[in-house]
Amino acid sequence: MGSGISPLIFLLYSVLGLKCLLTTEGHQKNFEEFVPGMKHDGDWNNHLRLRPSDDGNSGNTLHDHSSLSHMDPELNVFFHHNDLKVGNKMPIYFPTKDPSATPHLLSRQESDVIPFSSSQLPYILELFSFPEGSKQAKAMKTTLEHCEFPPIKGETKFCATSLESMLDSVRQIFGLNSKVRVLTTNYLSDTISLLQNYTISEPPTEIFAKKIVACHTLPYPYAVFYCHGQVSDNKLYKVLLAGEDGGRVEAAAICHMDTSHWDPNHVSFHVLKTVPGASPVCHFFPTDNLVWILS
Repeated sequence: MGSGISPLIFLLYSVLGLKCLLTTEGHQKNFEEFVPGMKHDGDWNNHLRLRPSDDGNSGNTLHDHSSLSHMDPELNVFFHHNDLKVGNKMPIYFPTKDPSATPHLLSRQESDVIPFSSSQLPYILELFSFPEGSKQAKAMKTTLEHCEFPPIKGETKFCATSLESMLDSVRQIFGLNSKVRVLTTNYLSDTISLLQNYTISEPPTEIFAKKIVACHTLPYPYAVFYCHGQVSDNKLYKVLLAGEDGGRVEAAAICHMDTSHWDPNHVSFHVLKTVPGASPVCHFFPTDNLVWILS
């Protein structure tokens, strides 16, 4: 990276705990280790589809829809707005990814010379030495299609392949001279269980923002962020959670108050047993996600 990197970009590299790695061999090794255990990064965007549920629209608490979340523990990130109460207990999945075993960040100079398009997938696979039909190739194809999928009504979206390009895109959305902040989930304990019951230990703090852009990681040989914001009513929170094993998390969470334009097959509706527009959909952010805020 060049010496002209901004203080905010430097801070974000530190927050994410990731390093730039310049060899394709290094990207290949980390991606091979990363993909088999990676299922749902970015699943709370509005383009993921599941088959409609056959069990109707009953139940309105996280524990009522445990059958689906038990099938995939990583779905224990969604909750209802009225769950945000001191003393409330809920199962939550927080990934404990080892930064040394996850795809690394590239500088803008590096990412700009690598094609990022479905039409160039054969060349990209050859570049990173992944055979067609492999798990890695399928994950890359899904990510590229995901990034190329058109936004839904009222949504602004982009995929960023470097923190510099992400910050540029966020500033274009917020305004070039806007002062932006970034919010993340932070672990307050050395070790955190993947899935356990957490109790809300203090009143959640609502963070007021004029605009919000959330960036989620997607599977790729190097770090790719799917970023999106919606022109709708969203509420952003910091929630202090105490785990049954003694672990503590200061979690970033968002509640989408208007889901009337969402795809009915969005995974959150199946987890929460609800339908578009019926009630807010809330979710926690993992530690490698970034929430950009215009105050």
